[in-house]
Amino acid sequence: MALVLHEHPFASYCQKVLIALYELGLPFDTGLVEGRDEHLKLWPLGSIPVLVDTGAGLTIPESSTIIEHLDALAGGGRLIPSDPDAALQARLWDRIVDGHVADSMSKIVTDNLRPEGRSDPEGVDEARATLTTAFGVLEEQLVGRSWLAGDGFTIADCAAAPPLFYCRAVHRWDADVHPELTRYYRALVERPSFARVVDEARPYRQVFPMRWPDDIDDV
Repeated sequence: MALVLHEHPFASYCQKVLIALYELGLPFDTGLVEGRDEHLKLWPLGSIPVLVDTGAGLTIPESSTIIEHLDALAGGGRLIPSDPDAALQARLWDRIVDGHVADSMSKIVTDNLRPEGRSDPEGVDEARATLTTAFGVLEEQLVGRSWLAGDGFTIADCAAAPPLFYCRAVHRWDADVHPELTRYYRALVERPSFARVVDEARPYRQVFPMRWPDDIDDV
């Protein structure tokens, strides 16, 4: 088995897959994606991460599909639970987080990279509103649960950790209003796999286009 993850350590969706790799303990190499031209030869749509499994002859884009493949390589039942109902919940909350938290967070960040005069303030306002609603949905879901989809750490938690980290810089939830989300986030940052991802991304913080809070690492 030879796995190569084409990624950037500061990208949220790449961090999602890195967490999964560290949780599963799978050996892998990385290809740092810093420019689009070369990466487009690998994956014409240009998104990251992309996993190349040379042993299986597969090139796999999209973070959730990558994690499904990795979990199967590791024997299954780890990040995608073996129980069908639990697996459904893990996949459901993975998609909810990606679609409503990660993408909304990314919209706010990338708007700061637009050329002058081409910003999208209405889109940013919509993204902020979506995040505020999503925080409430996560708060309710986490009541009585150790992790997002239940008692075990799953693909849903791999998905949630990176965007929640960046949300503390771009659109922070109120800890008093969302105590369960705050408790959950603390558990995420104490997880060795995510702590490693945060440390590996630390040298790239200067590329962030918004003000970096002094207390970003406080939990």
